[in-house]
Amino acid sequence: MKIFTLRAQQRFPISLEEAWEFLSDPKNLKVITPDYMGFHIVSGGERSMYAGQIIEYIVTPIAGIKTSWVTEITHVKEGEYFVDEQRFGPYSLWHHKHFLRPIEGGVEMEDVIHYKLPFGIIGKWAHPFLVKPKLNEIFEYRKQALEQRFGTYKSS
Repeated sequence: MKIFTLRAQQRFPISLEEAWEFLSDPKNLKVITPDYMGFHIVSGGERSMYAGQIIEYIVTPIAGIKTSWVTEITHVKEGEYFVDEQRFGPYSLWHHKHFLRPIEGGVEMEDVIHYKLPFGIIGKWAHPFLVKPKLNEIFEYRKQALEQRFGTYKSS
């Protein structure tokens, strides 16, 4: 069994409160997801994140194949972090931690994702050629979308 890890960090020249308000609203996932993925919340995205929240959405990650994905928000500490875990979807395991912390002149966001692919050896083989590049592409898009929205952080 192989569990992969993806880490991403980004800084913004905004307040912790502004970052939390945006990132804890499920509707904003569409804003930071590439358009070609056809991201659409089916249910559960009407309120800001709370522990126990179930969010169902449709996404088209590869070759026009629509996939249902159901996540549960398992942990929330307002202004600091939240965790989403896949309950049904394309991964055998998806555990995504979102951390926010104030820094001088802004806020730092850190994502830590642990995931496992289905299909045994085939999934493991596909990781470096298909899955990892796709996840990196999605997170790069998100980085650019957030910079466009909030500006580029410049350290003092």
